Amino acid sequence: MFDLGWTELLLIGIVALIVVGPKDLPVLFRTLGQFVGKAKGMAREFSRAMNDAADESGMRDVASGLNKSLKTATNPIGSAMDGVKSAASSLTDIDPDSATGKLKAERAEQAKKIQASTARAAADRKAREAQEALAKADEAEASLRRDTAPEPDKAPAAPKPAPKTVAKKKPAAPKKAAPAKAAKPKAAKKSDT
Repeated sequence: MFDLGWTELLLIGIVALIVVGPKDLPVLFRTLGQFVGKAKGMAREFSRAMNDAADESGMRDVASGLNKSLKTATNPIGSAMDGVKSAASSLTDIDPDSATGKLKAERAEQAKKIQASTARAAADRKAREAQEALAKADEAEASLRRDTAPEPDKAPAAPKPAPKTVAKKKPAAPKKAAPAKAAKPKAAKKSDT
């Protein structure tokens, strides 16, 4: 409505403070608030009266029809889908006494029977598989017992001694050879003979 910013409101407040004075300023604001409240009340009453007049004259029906036609014009695919949905809902409303209704009831009953027999077969299969798994587990346990049980003819075998662990010795570091001393040739004795 009015385009007043904070600076304009501040300027109006300062001018009102100077013109009216600090003593009469609260009375001015209260009177101004009452005036604004009465104006809003009158606007609400006018709007309500206009809406009542539109309802009485049938303008709402025209407006809703106009809105519907605008929706159809702006979104033809959506309106076509609404038509398909309404047609489909009318097809599902079948009279139970008609031939189609009786056929629908028969098919529903047959579907229930098929589902029940399928569920029974699945339960039987699961029970059979569980029994087979239990039998296999029993066989495996029995064979394990046979393999680990001592034979009654023989005395129980003495437990095998634990393998000795031999500490590996680190190979000794090769000793450094002392440098060979040069062999001094022994002086051959000269014989004077």
